[in-house]
Amino acid sequence: MVNNMYKTGRIHSLESCGTVDGPGIRFVVFMQGCVLRCQYCHNPDTWDTTKGVVYTPEQLMSEIVKYKSYMGFSGGGVTFTGGEPLLQQEFILEVSKLCKKEGISVALDTSGYIWNDVVKEVLKYTDIVLLDIKNYDPVVYKKVTGVSLAPTLAFLDYLKEKNINTWVRYVLVPGMTDNIDSIKKLSDHLKEYPNISKIELLGFHKMGEYKWKELGLEYRLIATKEPGKELLEEVKRIFELSGKTVSTNT
Repeated sequence: MVNNMYKTGRIHSLESCGTVDGPGIRFVVFMQGCVLRCQYCHNPDTWDTTKGVVYTPEQLMSEIVKYKSYMGFSGGGVTFTGGEPLLQQEFILEVSKLCKKEGISVALDTSGYIWNDVVKEVLKYTDIVLLDIKNYDPVVYKKVTGVSLAPTLAFLDYLKEKNINTWVRYVLVPGMTDNIDSIKKLSDHLKEYPNISKIELLGFHKMGEYKWKELGLEYRLIATKEPGKELLEEVKRIFELSGKTVSTNT
């Protein structure tokens, strides 16, 4: 977003000491706006691109640097998430440049759906990408998200080309993303990416269900249960066949 003087960004919320969005203690920036419509999304309040609080890069950095020491001793940094942070790629680029000047590590949590030259510039200042791959079956992916899988796989190829440290995130939703054959194919596919250092297996939960109701949105997963321990362990074993480190977060 650009005005006559400087780039600005719309931010949904800030988390000063996050521990689940990348390594170490992280300052997590939840950006406003998303093009995906994931059925299990726990942040549907980030979808609307017209909401959020407007920040300049300098204003956001003034908040980030307050926690620089915590990030430094823990091996942490800043994580841009959302929503889809790359909807505001120019703002992310400017803040990332400022982070680098301060010696602060940058992580990007993205679906990989948005791709252009500005995104390539953002990746030059990105230390780790948390890439959300919702499913490896293109039909299931489209059903889950409302968009195509192809851009995400192309994004992953670019991360490999540039050898950018990547964590792949997979949300396990019973009856939706627990198609074992597809998971096996994804595991096989990820073998070919030496830049992937970790796979995060995330169990579906309903902590964001109330937000759907507040926003007047139809929540289609009311009857869906959280994945059981046996299913999580089975999928974890499949992903371990990729030769990557696999963590389970429920």
